[in-house]
Amino acid sequence: MKRPTDWVNPLIDTANRRFFFFSSACRPFGMVNLSPDTMQNGAWGSGYRFDEPYVLWFSHVHAWQLSGIPVLPTSGELRGHRGAQEYKSSFSHDEETVRPGYHALTLADYAIRAELTSTDRVGFHRYTFERGGESHILLDLGAEVGPSAMSDFHVERNGSNELVGYVENAPTRRRPKATRIYFVLQTDCAFDALDAWKGSDSVSGDDAEIRPDVGEHGGTGGVALRYDLGPGAVVQLKVSISYCSVEGARRNLQAELPHWEFDRIRREADDVWNAWLGRIEVEGGTDARTTKFYTDLYHALLGRRRVSDVDGSYSDMTGPEQVVRQIPLDETGRPRYEHHNSDAFWGAQWNINILWSIAYPEVITNFCNTFLDIYRNGGLIPRGPSGGNYTYVMVSPSSTHLFAAAYQKGIRDFDVDLAYEGLVRNHGPGGLMSKAGYEHDTSVGGGVEYYMERGYVPVGIEADAFHLKGATQTQEYAYCDWSLAELAAALGHTEDAARFRERSGNYRNIWNPETGFFQPRTMDGAWLEPFDPMSGEGWVEGNGWQYLWHVPHDVAALIELMGGREAFIHRLDEVFQKAEPGKFTVPPGNQHHEANFVEYGNQPSLYIAHLFTYAGAPWLTQKWVRRIMDVAKSDITPYGGYSGDEDQGEMGALNVLMAIGLFDVSGGCRREPNYEITTPVFDRVTIHLDPRYAQGGTFVIETQSNAEENPYIQSAWIDDEPLEKAYVPHARLATGGTLRLRLGPEPNRTWASAAEDAPPQ
Repeated sequence: MKRPTDWVNPLIDTANRRFFFFSSACRPFGMVNLSPDTMQNGAWGSGYRFDEPYVLWFSHVHAWQLSGIPVLPTSGELRGHRGAQEYKSSFSHDEETVRPGYHALTLADYAIRAELTSTDRVGFHRYTFERGGESHILLDLGAEVGPSAMSDFHVERNGSNELVGYVENAPTRRRPKATRIYFVLQTDCAFDALDAWKGSDSVSGDDAEIRPDVGEHGGTGGVALRYDLGPGAVVQLKVSISYCSVEGARRNLQAELPHWEFDRIRREADDVWNAWLGRIEVEGGTDARTTKFYTDLYHALLGRRRVSDVDGSYSDMTGPEQVVRQIPLDETGRPRYEHHNSDAFWGAQWNINILWSIAYPEVITNFCNTFLDIYRNGGLIPRGPSGGNYTYVMVSPSSTHLFAAAYQKGIRDFDVDLAYEGLVRNHGPGGLMSKAGYEHDTSVGGGVEYYMERGYVPVGIEADAFHLKGATQTQEYAYCDWSLAELAAALGHTEDAARFRERSGNYRNIWNPETGFFQPRTMDGAWLEPFDPMSGEGWVEGNGWQYLWHVPHDVAALIELMGGREAFIHRLDEVFQKAEPGKFTVPPGNQHHEANFVEYGNQPSLYIAHLFTYAGAPWLTQKWVRRIMDVAKSDITPYGGYSGDEDQGEMGALNVLMAIGLFDVSGGCRREPNYEITTPVFDRVTIHLDPRYAQGGTFVIETQSNAEENPYIQSAWIDDEPLEKAYVPHARLATGGTLRLRLGPEPNRTWASAAEDAPPQ
């Protein structure tokens, strides 16, 4: 019988995606993300790309704004100083094995079989040198691996089988401070000599310390372990990393990998992945659906890497210099939580926030505590940290809905009062509502003062920032204000709740009844003219059509603005009909995400098909969700499957939710959260609930007459009681039980269609 890891295909969509999309020899949220890189060209044109015929190296970090420590075994003379385009090796997918926690391929130019696996913080390599003779293991430490150049590196030889040092990721526009990744490298057999290079020049490797001559050589350089091997010789290599220190890397190594049993670690990695993936079991779907499901779930657990050490040490880079700090320990001496590196939680209310809260609540605990430690150290709860540093990635205080949904679902093992304090600060001047994308040194581009005084953010604000898009900022601030109002009410802060709830209606101030659209407004208060709803002017990674629906906290009011239920349903259905020829996405290479009516390859559109349920037409949600899955999300080749930016698990999580038939337009922030019901693609889904947060054991979703031609719900029961509503409360799911759905080929237009059957508004 297959286990979940047997279904995962990490090669899906690898012909198209960006640097951090692909990691193979890693564990869930692993600090080490060991895998081959076949391209070297910034964040969007680097990493593993399926159609590229050469392996440049195996690198250990594939994270948001971070990369490094590339390693490649070679045979013959030293080529490291000539650069990756000279020492790279061809390979064939016919001789490649890729699965969670393991990657193996043959470097054809060198006749070396390379196998990779890992623990959480240690990469483990096994190389079989078929030819033997003079051979090298290259560490091209100064190479630009992914999203940032290396501004420095340092390596010391420590005996005949160990190197220690660090690589330093240079500042980027998004992460403005250099970040060091420390390492300890050990081999299971002594190397004969250590060669080295700086720039394109070979130098002596006999020195105890090797660093690049940054001024002369631009920071490039590296070292190579030299061997004289017999044919078929096997060399094993361990690389442990830490963001804190070499000593931290050594402690990680000693704790996680004190031995040289490669096959044992490979098996353990597989077991760990099966334990995580197995929290949601699916049965009865097609092989293609099952493959895509477990690959999507794999991606939802792959990104947003762990950055704290095994003992709870973490790197705080919020101040002028690095400070190594300590996560509190429990009574057994273990860290109470772990720190994570992360892209923004922009749009996460419609994917990872929902999925993790159901099946992986401890991950939400980790993130809430990570963000609170950064608040303690730096004064603001972040949108997404990189290397212990603020990035101010994207727009809005997107961490608000992370905390609000966590609290409303009973995930409360963080300092709730401190979180509330920090969230309120973010919603005022000087907080995240003051900062547009990547606005590090000022608090202007967010426009919160305009939002508070006028009720909207105008276009035309000048700041050294990205995403100065007033209409999007207005709508997203309104949703975040509502999320904070719900949290305030739950905590008993009634005056705050009233204030933020009033602000959550600010989206009305950019509704133009003459055009029937939300429309950007200029600094003088006028409507932006000429107005083209297909234009991206005023919108972040979208257009006026995509943001037409962006009132997820008050869909009933949006329905009213559009003239009532029938008018709303008609217009929404028309939009999906118009978007279908473009497969509900935009053409590849369109980084602005503007060229379609909805865009299921990027965050702003991910909830739109579920709005029919709020208007009394859940059968249209069932229809269009299934259609989106079929045409945009079901490819299991290297050439499709995500149809856009798989932003550190967000698209994978969305696909999982659509496949099991649960969603939440309001992002879980309502005081009594619910899950809207759509049609699963499996006969049976079993969700194993975490007993620390839910007492039900399992929640099961069963379908009758499940088939590709039966996408419509005919009737529903929960624990043998008829269910006439289109949703299940989170509290009901947490108590466990079975949801049964009878499916058919034609819509049942009466099931859950009454106004009182829609999710509460």
